[in-house]
Amino acid sequence: MSVVIIGGHDRMVCQYKKICKQFKCKAKVFTQMPASLGKQIGSPDLIVLFTNTVSHKMVRCAVEEAERCNADVIRCHSSSKNALEEILGNVCA
Repeated sequence: MSVVIIGGHDRMVCQYKKICKQFKCKAKVFTQMPASLGKQIGSPDLIVLFTNTVSHKMVRCAVEEAERCNADVIRCHSSSKNALEEILGNVCA
């Protein structure tokens, strides 16, 4: 399963990837808005939006890409390690 994480904290990127690896998921993490976010997202199975730490422009771009590739979108206000573990626990179970 491939996961794209939009938002979160810069210092947590390695931890987000490690958590995804524990759930046997490939992960891409975008904490900042790159120039071509839509092209870099690809076609994941799941997009996780940490809504507390992300711009409206990034959310709009992520949701458009999710609709294009039929990916599930999960919005979470908290960008903590426990929040990501709970999301992946529910999805991968």
